[in-house]
Amino acid sequence: MMAVWPGRAAAEMPPRIPALRSPPIGFAHRGARAHERENTLDAFARALDMGASGLESDAWVTADGHAVLDHDGAVRPGRWRRKQPVSACRRDDLPDHIPTLAEFFGHCGADFELSLDLKDPTAAAAVIDSADEAAARTGRPVRERLWLCHGDVGTLVGFRKRWPDVRLCNSTRLRRMPDGPEKRAAALAEAGIDSVNLHQTDWTGGLVVLFHRFGILCFGWDAQQPRVLDDLLNMGIDGVYSDHVDRMGAAVANWYPEGQ
Repeated sequence: MMAVWPGRAAAEMPPRIPALRSPPIGFAHRGARAHERENTLDAFARALDMGASGLESDAWVTADGHAVLDHDGAVRPGRWRRKQPVSACRRDDLPDHIPTLAEFFGHCGADFELSLDLKDPTAAAAVIDSADEAAARTGRPVRERLWLCHGDVGTLVGFRKRWPDVRLCNSTRLRRMPDGPEKRAAALAEAGIDSVNLHQTDWTGGLVVLFHRFGILCFGWDAQQPRVLDDLLNMGIDGVYSDHVDRMGAAVANWYPEGQ
């Protein structure tokens, strides 16, 4: 018998809108953030142990060329120094809890989807280098499971031209689509961008159907509560981002009991 959350009936029928990606990806936001210190190797490993099918973080590049995982991209290199951008620091200047992407792959392997928000687009090349090193070491197709996320479509177009085999995601909000979602969906499809990531409050069933019509996968972030997760999965979402890996896993298993 499937476990269900109090007050929610088990899903006896498929989601009312079919997902393009079945089962949807469950991205552990900054690792198992609700269970461990975020963006640490322990958090990422804990998320995988709890059954997450994907991991999420923000990637930056140091002054000496290392891709590292941190949310803010600003650190305090010394005890009495002001915060500095990661790009101004060498790897050895960073706090010990911030891992490089190479350390991340060495600790966690490569058998999962990885979503990286590139607030600094110049980090992309260092990210790809680390992914390729991990692929060579593990024999796994890392690029095919690597999702590079950015809010600017033009930046993503540049990524597509340079790296045709990575996954790309337009991470944005509905209010940041001045020409409307249909034109955005068409632009993403024409540029070969794979997915769009919106806050969970932006999504409706109709919006999912619209993006699916253009072949664009639909991701929803900040899906923390069981009811929110259920609603997103019921409307055919293709990936969810959550701090609570246990809740996320239970919701996906509820709607996709056979894993398909």
